[in-house]
Amino acid sequence: MTAIFPFTAIVDQERMKRALILNAIDQRIGGVLIRGERGTAKSTAARALAALLPQVKAVKGCRFGCDPERPETWCTECQARAEAGEDLAHQWVWKPVPFVNLPVSATEDRVVGTLDIERAIQRGERHFEPGVLAAANRGILYIDEVNLLDDHVVDLLLDAAAMGVNIVEREGISFWHPARFILVGTMNPEEGDLRPQLLDRFALAVDIRGVSDPAQRVEIIERNIAFETAPEGFREAWQPHEKALSERIARARDLLPEVTYTGRDLLTIATFTASLGVDGHRADMVILKAARAQAAYEGRTAVTTDDIMLAAELALPHRLKRTPLGQSEVTFAELQERLNELVGRRESQPSTTPQRHRQEAEKAKKVLGA
Repeated sequence: MTAIFPFTAIVDQERMKRALILNAIDQRIGGVLIRGERGTAKSTAARALAALLPQVKAVKGCRFGCDPERPETWCTECQARAEAGEDLAHQWVWKPVPFVNLPVSATEDRVVGTLDIERAIQRGERHFEPGVLAAANRGILYIDEVNLLDDHVVDLLLDAAAMGVNIVEREGISFWHPARFILVGTMNPEEGDLRPQLLDRFALAVDIRGVSDPAQRVEIIERNIAFETAPEGFREAWQPHEKALSERIARARDLLPEVTYTGRDLLTIATFTASLGVDGHRADMVILKAARAQAAYEGRTAVTTDDIMLAAELALPHRLKRTPLGQSEVTFAELQERLNELVGRRESQPSTTPQRHRQEAEKAKKVLGA
């Protein structure tokens, strides 16, 4: 097995690493788009994250890695096995988190899978040949140069990532399986950009550049040479750091359902996005999910203004309107300043009662399905 460069050994690029970690904590966030020049550890970070994550329980014999503890998400085959009397909840194995690299030349059938119509007609058997979405379930689906991928295929991937399920229907025959994965797309903006509609579908986006500090550049060289010389020894040296981060992500996943937020937090998010002229409501939802994941990562059970700011840093820059010269109308420094001003204004207003806060939070949770 090829040795993977450790995630914790990547020098700098903290924003990119944080975006990946938040998606690992809560896959419902919706993936991350990493834009940057060549040689900035984009693909290295995605592969390293998959190797870092703890193994998952999967139904024994399932081609799609269904979660034995969530029967409502089982694939068509697992449902049929359960109906036949198999106790799948107690038939499981540990599996490593899959990492699937989608080629730019991928077709629709390669992505979603195919149904054998001839076998269904002649033998009355429903046979499904899994595609990329099946292989990536409960793992990471990585797309290098996503801006060069066919727009229709990108739409399919984003739809599956949003719904968490892949449904294939042909000639009245259907098959479905879970498709919950972390979608990681990378691209070099110099080779073209994504259409705004597709860009908005990526929950988080990070623009990265090569490290400019000479000392850090030297550190990058030294670590890469050490890894190329003795990859297994290098990984072993970094294993304590990898284990610590893996355990921290696992604890954050367990804590996430307990993370709360108030109506005041929702109002801060909504007012902030509206003040920046962000179209639609996807950004508001993404900020809330990412802020909750950030709080869980920090070991807290309540969202703070800092969590909202850190989430906005990743969720808003690629959604800001651009000038004719292609530049965002608002820089990130201005983004932080606006949020600080907004929070300052809200804190200067008379606070509502705790009962009112609870009512707002309960109402918001019903609307958001939390």
